[in-house]
Amino acid sequence: MRQHAKVRRAAAGAHKSGWIAGYAIGAGVVAAVAALVSAILGYAQSIANEAPKINAALKDAERNTAPLAALRTTVDDASAIVGGLQRGRARLGG
Repeated sequence: MRQHAKVRRAAAGAHKSGWIAGYAIGAGVVAAVAALVSAILGYAQSIANEAPKINAALKDAERNTAPLAALRTTVDDASAIVGGLQRGRARLGG
């Protein structure tokens, strides 16, 4: 009987060390995830701080490029003028 008791105690000790190793690995994983989440939140905060500046720059760019919408009208008018000049030159024999 005593041999069986020793085997049981040895098996219980091995089982207990498995739990300890599992808890240690689990704690390491949780710590790593916490560090990664912390870094991601830090980057998100810096992006949030820059967003108003980026938005203001985009609004300035939109305001500064708005006159380009009328460029198509200018090109069409210039094309009509050049076409008229070419027809006039052709009639004059030039």
